[in-house]
Amino acid sequence: MRTGNEPMTARSALRMRFWLSLWGLAWAVFGTVAFILVGRPGWAAACAALWLVVTVDMSMILRHIRQGPHYQPGRDVPPYEPVDERRAYRPPERRRPSGPAHL
Repeated sequence: MRTGNEPMTARSALRMRFWLSLWGLAWAVFGTVAFILVGRPGWAAACAALWLVVTVDMSMILRHIRQGPHYQPGRDVPPYEPVDERRAYRPPERRRPSGPAHL
């Protein structure tokens, strides 16, 4: 269950994701060029596809970084609506089996 302090303690790993995607982009470009030079078109196409995926991911990461922090509710805002005790679900009570007790 949420405690309500998640917005205060949450941290984003966007900058780390950016640097890791930059590292992946460098290797995808290197792989594409290297496989083209040695005459391996299949591997070059795979690296080019990875290059495209990494580029799209990096653009999304940069978009999220540029958006900046978003509104987070303060400590006085409860994480969920309080439970109405009158409407809360209560499981039915178990009945004891009828019949002789020695069986």
